[in-house]
Amino acid sequence: MAIKMKTVVTYRATATCATHARTEIPVRDLSVVIDEPAERGGTNLGPSPTETAMTALIGCTNVIGHKNAHRLGIDLGDVTINANCQFDRRGVLMEEEIDVPFPNITLTVNCSTPASQEQLDLVGVETAKYCAIAKLFEAAGTNLTVNWLKTN
Repeated sequence: MAIKMKTVVTYRATATCATHARTEIPVRDLSVVIDEPAERGGTNLGPSPTETAMTALIGCTNVIGHKNAHRLGIDLGDVTINANCQFDRRGVLMEEEIDVPFPNITLTVNCSTPASQEQLDLVGVETAKYCAIAKLFEAAGTNLTVNWLKTN
């Protein structure tokens, strides 16, 4: 009998707030550090919360993109992802409440691949359906553009 995976799970974490700027969060057998740079009173031991959000988007695009490519039988080859993120800092500076702190994000997924541009476009369409972090940004009102490009 096959074991059915749960479709909805609950993540739990208890963070230690080591300083006003540094948060240490155990995840699985890892310790994630979120911190501010020294010029903002942090200890620069990890990315800031907003940088972490951006890196999560890049990581999710990579993982879900590769899963979709595998499912579709498409070899992505070597992949790099460039991010261009517009961030409205007025909220974190506590100047005013901002409804959409990341108004525009463009990711460019560069693939050195034998696949055609049409195949990469299909991977992009499928990835947009399943990338949880991209869905979070879009639901928050971010104009997210992800371009999948053949680079060889």
